[in-house]
Amino acid sequence: MMNMQERMLAVVRGEWHDRVPFVQYSGITSPDDDAVVRDAVGPENIGFLQWTQAHRADAPNCRFEMERIEANGTPGFRRTLHTPVGSLFEERLEEPTLGTTANARHFVQSIEDYTVLLAYLRDLTIEPDPSALRDTWAVLGDSGLPHVSVGRTPYQQLWIELVDINDLIPHMCERPDLMEEVMEEMARVQTEILKAVCTVAKEEPIPHIDFADNITAPMIGNDLFRRYCLRAYDELADMLDAAGLDIPVMVHMDGDLKALWPDIGASRVRGLDSMSPPPDNDTSVADAQSLWPEMRLLINFPSSVHLSDPDVIYQKALDILEEGGRQGRLQIQISENVPPGAWRHSYPAIIQAIDDFGAACA
Repeated sequence: MMNMQERMLAVVRGEWHDRVPFVQYSGITSPDDDAVVRDAVGPENIGFLQWTQAHRADAPNCRFEMERIEANGTPGFRRTLHTPVGSLFEERLEEPTLGTTANARHFVQSIEDYTVLLAYLRDLTIEPDPSALRDTWAVLGDSGLPHVSVGRTPYQQLWIELVDINDLIPHMCERPDLMEEVMEEMARVQTEILKAVCTVAKEEPIPHIDFADNITAPMIGNDLFRRYCLRAYDELADMLDAAGLDIPVMVHMDGDLKALWPDIGASRVRGLDSMSPPPDNDTSVADAQSLWPEMRLLINFPSSVHLSDPDVIYQKALDILEEGGRQGRLQIQISENVPPGAWRHSYPAIIQAIDDFGAACA
């Protein structure tokens, strides 16, 4: 019998394996940690993907300052970016139910703030650094794989991390020249990250490389997806080819994808990480199998279904398996937040479906 790391590697490499892997992002079942989950369901039944990186970013003339805050009784933190031309700050408040935080205030509030952001971006230098990657391999042992991230592409990084989407779109309309300058500088930084990761990959084992882009078609559209995302995905694939490295490029695409189907198919992306099928989103495993027969499908089990009765959860897992589980390119994973404690009745149902489904490769 294969261990879970072997199964996960086989999916990535397109090799034979004995059963469809069941995997979760490390740390996603807060407040229960990975060890609690592993002990409850059995180490032979679950693997782990742990986000990590293979580069180091330094901005010698800038610094971040962190302080605790509270807003209407909700704790959080304020993070201030200091640069030679000024400062910006964000505020994030804790969401105790899921153990996460959410933006209460973004770094960029006005057009003028991009001057400060540009100063930080221009100060950034990127170097290869395998230390976090090595630590992750050591921690996981044979229970999982490092999920090596190269961050988000420029537009996705802006609206998810730095600017409220309700401000970003007007900014792009008011000052397209400035916004293009900002995104080109962000693209420069990302290219340096891609180079650094490829350098590390020549010496260290990296199973796959992931853009943490959280793609959903309604928030980006085809034009912006082609301009800012596809360019980076294909750039990384070209770098890996030039280095003689057979490492698949994956992208965290967890939203509605139907409008982007042709562009995804035309790209050099070889894996969809966290693709979320109906009833939560609009692309089924059967759709993906038909559209992209060689694509690795790291399917997020639909978060809403965790709240259902075990027999409903079991049937949904079986439906996913029957749509794509015989090709050897599918794993079922938990890569979006689920209600706390729901895993205790949903994970056993999913695992039972995988057991009943049997061999992963026909």
